Amino acid sequence: MGNLKFSLKEENIRQIFSVYGVIQDLKMIHDRETGNFRGFAFITYASPDEAEEAVTQMNGQPVDGRNLKVTFAEDKRKEKQN
Repeated sequence: MGNLKFSLKEENIRQIFSVYGVIQDLKMIHDRETGNFRGFAFITYASPDEAEEAVTQMNGQPVDGRNLKVTFAEDKRKEKQN
């Protein structure tokens, strides 16, 4: 997901997205040099149905004044190999 407010914390994201299912993993992406949150994260749900529901319900929804972009992640490494 992207377009998250930079001040959001992991517990905020978990609270918002746990409504749709059991979160197995949450990775917030931080800048390598500054350590600041870059505004996007990856969530792994316990089931594909939970992930589908989160994408359907949250894509485009406002959170702290920003409309989220919630999609399924694409594996860029596989694309580069082809």
